[in-house]
Amino acid sequence: MQESKKTPTNRHPMPEQPAEVRRHNFLEVPLGYTEEMAQAEAARCLQCKTPKCVEGCPVAVPIPRFIRAIAQGRFAEGIRIIWEKNGLPAVCGRVCPQEIQCEGQCVLGKKGQPVAIGNLERFLADWERNHGDGSLPAKQPSTGKRVAVVGSGPSGLTVAGDLVLKGHGVTLFEAFHKPGGVLIYGIPEFRLPKAIVEAEVSILEKLGVDIACNTVVGRAVDVSELLAEGYDAVFVGVGAGLPRFLNVPGENLIGVYSANEYLTRANLMKAYDPLYDTPLVPGKNVVVVGGGNVAMDSARTALRMGAESVKIVYRRSREEMPARAEEAHHAEQEGVEFLLLSNPLRFDGNSEGRLTSVTCERMTLGEPDASGRRRPVPLEGADFTMDCDLAIIAVGSGANPLLTSSEPAIRLNRRGNIEADPATGKTSMRGVWAGGDIVTGAATVILAMGAGRKAADSIHDYLMRGW
Repeated sequence: MQESKKTPTNRHPMPEQPAEVRRHNFLEVPLGYTEEMAQAEAARCLQCKTPKCVEGCPVAVPIPRFIRAIAQGRFAEGIRIIWEKNGLPAVCGRVCPQEIQCEGQCVLGKKGQPVAIGNLERFLADWERNHGDGSLPAKQPSTGKRVAVVGSGPSGLTVAGDLVLKGHGVTLFEAFHKPGGVLIYGIPEFRLPKAIVEAEVSILEKLGVDIACNTVVGRAVDVSELLAEGYDAVFVGVGAGLPRFLNVPGENLIGVYSANEYLTRANLMKAYDPLYDTPLVPGKNVVVVGGGNVAMDSARTALRMGAESVKIVYRRSREEMPARAEEAHHAEQEGVEFLLLSNPLRFDGNSEGRLTSVTCERMTLGEPDASGRRRPVPLEGADFTMDCDLAIIAVGSGANPLLTSSEPAIRLNRRGNIEADPATGKTSMRGVWAGGDIVTGAATVILAMGAGRKAADSIHDYLMRGW
């Protein structure tokens, strides 16, 4: 289809809760497309002969095909087109950074706004959940092979879904009491409702994936024992759940949390549900340190927990901030204040060991560092102090050593991440694959899924042909 002068330049916006309303509840912020909205947005797609959007997708979803199906009102067909490559479309449609992946490659984005690919993916997933007939993808005959998948985050769920469809027996091991990994305990309810994740996981269970929760591999059982017990292959997708701190004075005060702990408490202990009394300090004056999506999630959660003031302290400028533009925009709309070019020097407390204030230094930007971003440089004599009774440190996370420390045959890099072939996910231990954040460090849901897909293909080849 050739570009037409009638093609709308701007996308059709998705309705949202008003900021002044949503900052007081944990309900999902975007409300979703109606069928009419989805078809109108889908009609903007140019159906390029060489679709760059597909090249920008880590799992190569056939984007023009599912968008054409929406435009023509064939919604049941559209979701099955997505399922060919992506088993978690309701999740990806909500949390993937489409602006730097599929949508970032859209031709329409050169002169206007790209097609709202993420919104359309979400629409189909939600339509199927609400109106579909419940039919499942076809499975291959049983191979008699068994695979253990350790960790039920995005990479683990992808591996499990791919391999069960190929006819293998799959058991998914999860340390927490519910499957979903970071999708359940790391992302707030208002951005990714738990019911959405549970619905996606339930499809895997219907396909025959066994899920063993409350099982810490590396403590209750290790990888070698799984292989000895009869599993033919093991995939490790345990994520990067070890919190990082600033190593400044006062981080041991009552009221200083890692973002990992804060969001896990809020999610697993149901702070979003008024019927539950969650052991979580609400905070009056809250400071969140960091500029990524986790920082935005923490700040917006603190607002909903009743904070009067929430400030994000970030040592670089807005241009260098790694958070999705949409998440930063939503945070500002809701009343989160950004203190840019600032960095904490110390936390101070009272005689009871409770946090009372934070002292920061002001920064300027120097030459680019190894990340390609301009390096923050302190300004002399520009320190300032703020009242603060709750601080949340959201400056990244590292590899949790629980599993890897129990299996010396799995080679690690200097950061403690598992070394794995980027094309296959193979580790240094025969019969063991790894993917997602435990390999790359903290990254995105869709990149973890892409790693899971490559590993699943490699595992299948191994099960059928050998190492």
